[in-house]
Amino acid sequence: MVVPPPPARGPRQPPVVSPRSAARFAERVRLRRTLARRKVAALVGGVVALAAVAWVLLWSPVLALDPARVRVTGASTVVAVDQVDAVVAARSGVPLPRLDTVALRDELLDVPGVREVRVLRLWPHGLAVELVARQPAAAVPEADGGFVLLDTDGVQVGRVDDVPDGLPVVDVPVGRPRVLAAVLRVLEGLPADLLAQVADVSAGTEDTVRLGLRDGVAVEWGSADGTALKAAVLATLRASADAAGVTVYDVSAPTMPITR
Repeated sequence: MVVPPPPARGPRQPPVVSPRSAARFAERVRLRRTLARRKVAALVGGVVALAAVAWVLLWSPVLALDPARVRVTGASTVVAVDQVDAVVAARSGVPLPRLDTVALRDELLDVPGVREVRVLRLWPHGLAVELVARQPAAAVPEADGGFVLLDTDGVQVGRVDDVPDGLPVVDVPVGRPRVLAAVLRVLEGLPADLLAQVADVSAGTEDTVRLGLRDGVAVEWGSADGTALKAAVLATLRASADAAGVTVYDVSAPTMPITR
């Protein structure tokens, strides 16, 4: 029996991927996995660090408010300082970055005698509370005696038995807040030298404000409009040679003043 010869084979083909290329590919895969793990670790570490910083700043006592380190300025005798201290003390222990200074300011504005407030953080544990106190501008007689002290906004800032020196007495109809507001507007707009001369103010309406000066002279002022011009006209009239013997100055129409 004749055995046929084996079929002829073609040339041997090299492997598609050489061992060296496979090693390089595997190395790249390992490198990518390593970089991915490092990125994840860095991200986790960053989140942890950020959380730690947030806790230190917003919840830990590191930056907590200490009422003993609060500096209050601008308070006067009309400001209820004990209430100011109580409002601030209610925030004791709150970290300064988390302290709502706007809400704190709003609460302080409700304290009797306070007209304006500015709140500044004093790191790491304090606050600067800068107050603008309401100042008495007029004394209004009460029916049962004594006087209520009002500022230029018409807010009561105190009560006294006798009128303080230099403070004008206001006489307006009871229950006429707009008339009182007009009188206070006039007082607020007067130059300091003229205001110091005013002993009393009266008005029946918003347009009939009358000033009584300390030397006995009366000034028909009219409304609260044109205060600067009226004050200048009054000063000119009183400085003139014809001022002798004049007891009433009417500057309600400042371009046509009248004296008598």
